[in-house]
Amino acid sequence: MSIFNAYSDYYDLLYSDKDYDSEALYIHKLIKKNNKNASSILNLGCGTGNHDFYFAKNGYNITGIDLSESNIKKAKAKLSKLNEKDYSLNFVNGDIRNIRLNKTYDVVISLFHVMSYQISNEDVKDVLSTAKAHLNDNGIMIFDLWYGPAVLTDRPTIRIKHIENENLSIRRIAEPEIFPNKNIVNVNYFIIIKDKSNNKIKEVSETHKMRYFFKTEIDEFINQANFNLISFTEWMNKKTPGFDTWNVCVVLSNKNN
Repeated sequence: MSIFNAYSDYYDLLYSDKDYDSEALYIHKLIKKNNKNASSILNLGCGTGNHDFYFAKNGYNITGIDLSESNIKKAKAKLSKLNEKDYSLNFVNGDIRNIRLNKTYDVVISLFHVMSYQISNEDVKDVLSTAKAHLNDNGIMIFDLWYGPAVLTDRPTIRIKHIENENLSIRRIAEPEIFPNKNIVNVNYFIIIKDKSNNKIKEVSETHKMRYFFKTEIDEFINQANFNLISFTEWMNKKTPGFDTWNVCVVLSNKNN
């Protein structure tokens, strides 16, 4: 889990083309469908807070947790530039596998494949345990993950992304290695950053280990964690996942103990 080190310095620029608002609206609709009176959210693995600002702007009381100190600093810096009185929003540096805030929420979310960063079975169980510890009795959990049938059918390939702003030009090369007996893909990132002010070049290399899941194992995990499965659908729509569904959205309800 100790990733997003130097990578986090360029996180927002690398994902500046990601439609966070549409994704957050999708989650908002799922919340209203399954827990219409929900007003508080805990985000496990919040990154630099891009989803959280949407939720806070739309009236939710939200806490974002991330393991990366750099990500949390960036999220807090964004918040400091706003009128903080207009936002019920808080960011905490911590490990989503074991953090305990001694507070409960109506909704726990974990987005942008955070669950797929949980490599071991114990990691997955621990994250679900964290969610369980922070949910109200009628609460729900929403997360997304890489879906095994699609990963093995439409296998990951080398991808190159180039993006820039007025200060930096970034080229990221992602080279995947798949380990089918472990349900793991190592995504090896090589990033070349050019500072436009002085033409200096910086290179960053990191490996992100990603786990892909099958529905039967997700069923077992959520049963062991004492959740009920509400839905298991393609990300951003209501379709049943298939061989071309890389990203699945899972919605759970909290069982009464």
